[in-house]
Amino acid sequence: MNIFVARLNFKTTQETLEAAFAKFGQVSSAKIVKDRETNRSKGFGFVEMANDEEANQAIAALNETELDGRTIVVKPANPKGSN
Repeated sequence: MNIFVARLNFKTTQETLEAAFAKFGQVSSAKIVKDRETNRSKGFGFVEMANDEEANQAIAALNETELDGRTIVVKPANPKGSN
């Protein structure tokens, strides 16, 4: 399952993001979206988890919690192209 994570601290690393979700199961990938020109975090990212049950547990547990001093929003990602 692909998970959308918003309101990230601009200093949060992909490793920190992955570690937060790894408490709930295997993380396939964690990516923080960065500005192409400045390479600065845009404040959101995506985490991919292979097991949907573990992903749903992570979403329920981490949504509206604090990570690196910011309250994050965690929810299932919309498939590409669907807005």
